Amino acid sequence: MPKLLLVEDNELNADMLTRRLARLGYEVGVATDGQAGIDRAAADRPDLILMDMNLPVLDGWTAARRLKADARTRGIPVIALTSHAMPGDRQAALDAGCDDYDTKPVRLDGLVGKIKALLGKAAT
Repeated sequence: MPKLLLVEDNELNADMLTRRLARLGYEVGVATDGQAGIDRAAADRPDLILMDMNLPVLDGWTAARRLKADARTRGIPVIALTSHAMPGDRQAALDAGCDDYDTKPVRLDGLVGKIKALLGKAAT
C-alpha cells in the first residue's frame, strides 16, 4: 500500500482528500503546516508528498525546497496542490523542487494519474 503524506492546513480539504485516497488503497498521513510536513516526511519516509503551497508556519514553496535539499527526503516525489492557477505558477512550483503540480479544487482522477506516474517513476 503506497504511503502518502498530505500537507494541508484546511481541515475539510484534508479530510475529503484523505478519505477519497484511502478508498483507492493509499495510506495517507496528514501534516497541517510546512514545517510539520518536513518533520513528518523525514520521520515517516512516505512514498509521495502532496503539498499545499499556502501553508502556515512555513509555506509550501519553502518546504519543498527544504525537502529537496535534505538527503533523507530529496528522493520523495512532491506534487504541489494549489489554487494558484495563473501563468507561471506551475513553473514556480517546479522551480521550488516539486515534481508535478495540480490545481484546487482537486479532480481526483487527474491527481491519481499524477500520483501513479510519479510512484512508477520512483520505482524504476
